[in-house]
Amino acid sequence: MDIKRDQVPSTGWLIWQVALRCRTALDRTLAPLGLTSAQYGLLAALHGLSRGGARPSQRQLADFAGLEPMYVSKLARALEQAALIERRGDPADTRAVRLSLTSRGTELITAARQIVVALDEHVLAPLGGRSSDDTARLHDQLLTLLHHLDQEKPS
Repeated sequence: MDIKRDQVPSTGWLIWQVALRCRTALDRTLAPLGLTSAQYGLLAALHGLSRGGARPSQRQLADFAGLEPMYVSKLARALEQAALIERRGDPADTRAVRLSLTSRGTELITAARQIVVALDEHVLAPLGGRSSDDTARLHDQLLTLLHHLDQEKPS
């Protein structure tokens, strides 16, 4: 599809199209590992939050990942059934569920991360790759938009 600048209805539509294509590419890339992009995102977020031995709650993970708590709960149950994470009650708060990666989950997220970095390099090649100045500017601009949108969220 060759879209010209005057054919794009809005910047939001363009961001949506890029996100759709990236998600599709990510799903295809992760399929051989038995992961979806959503599962990868949750495992990667849990991996990041768990550094230093922390066991975040499902709610903390949902907030960090920008996902609805019910969706995180559903994903977490599936990942637990696949023996990639452990879900345990929080003795200090009976309503909370604490999460941690299993050794299998850690191995899988490590392998998946290498694949995702390679995909990132491919997707960002037209901008000069992951380490280019153009990619750094794009990264900063997207982060600015994300922060702006997060500030507008209703409490």
